[in-house]
Amino acid sequence: MNSPLPPAPAPLAAADVVKDVSMPTFMADVIQASMTVPVLVDFWAPWCGPCKTLSPIIEKVVRATNGKVRLVKVNIDDPQNQPLAQQLRIQSIPAVYAFSKGQPVDGFVGALPESQLKQFVEKLAGDKLAPDPVEQLLEHGKAALDEGDGEVALQAYGAALQEDAASAAALAGLAKAHLALGEVDEAEAILGRTDATAAKHADVVEARAALELARQAAGVAGGPQELEAAVAANPADHQARFDLAVALAGLNQREAAAEHLLELFKRDRNWNEGAAKKQLLKLFEAWGFADPVATEGRKRLSTMMFA
Repeated sequence: MNSPLPPAPAPLAAADVVKDVSMPTFMADVIQASMTVPVLVDFWAPWCGPCKTLSPIIEKVVRATNGKVRLVKVNIDDPQNQPLAQQLRIQSIPAVYAFSKGQPVDGFVGALPESQLKQFVEKLAGDKLAPDPVEQLLEHGKAALDEGDGEVALQAYGAALQEDAASAAALAGLAKAHLALGEVDEAEAILGRTDATAAKHADVVEARAALELARQAAGVAGGPQELEAAVAANPADHQARFDLAVALAGLNQREAAAEHLLELFKRDRNWNEGAAKKQLLKLFEAWGFADPVATEGRKRLSTMMFA
């Protein structure tokens, strides 16, 4: 089913939604401005590591309000701003104060994770934030993959990379989309673009595991029907059952693949140096922690192991 891509995101708010201010302009840019729209004041310094972590996140979240909240940044290393920091009793940075109707109404110290920061800003804005365009495209790509629509997934993840070329999730999704289309070499090339940090991202780890499974499935001798016939004729043919599971996983027939490996583990957990368990763990990694088949499979495997 070809699902259309989500509509283009709304344009970002005006540039003055985020600005640098100093002591001389604080009254106009914060106190007076907050009479009409809430204003966040981010106290920071160039030498502050957590400030560098917080800065791009808080700017992104504030811009997503489309003008319902403004952000001003105050560098407390600037001598003219130090009296202001003293007046507001800034003792640790980053420190963020929220002003409304000319008064401080809320605040926090330290670099909050994005999820908590969004909640803080949503409360101030009195409304849900505009959805992040990259997150929208990632969700659309995942939905397309779940439906088996590799073409739409390819479009969605490609569009996400145009928005954020460094998105590990988008790169991983693009690789999975190629795998869904049977384009194994293309998927491998995509994953080759990930740096050391992105390589540790959960989605990239899943994509690499899926790539390994695709390579493994391509090397199986005989097709699923032939292997199914062999298992039906001799249920104790462990190699045929194992190869069938690998082939089914390559076709994304997850439940059947897991079922055969669990049956193999039940019949002989030590066969071929524990190959059934090892293969199940590979499948679970490739399918992701939240996948329902992987979740149920882990439970059943655990029960068998400790029975």
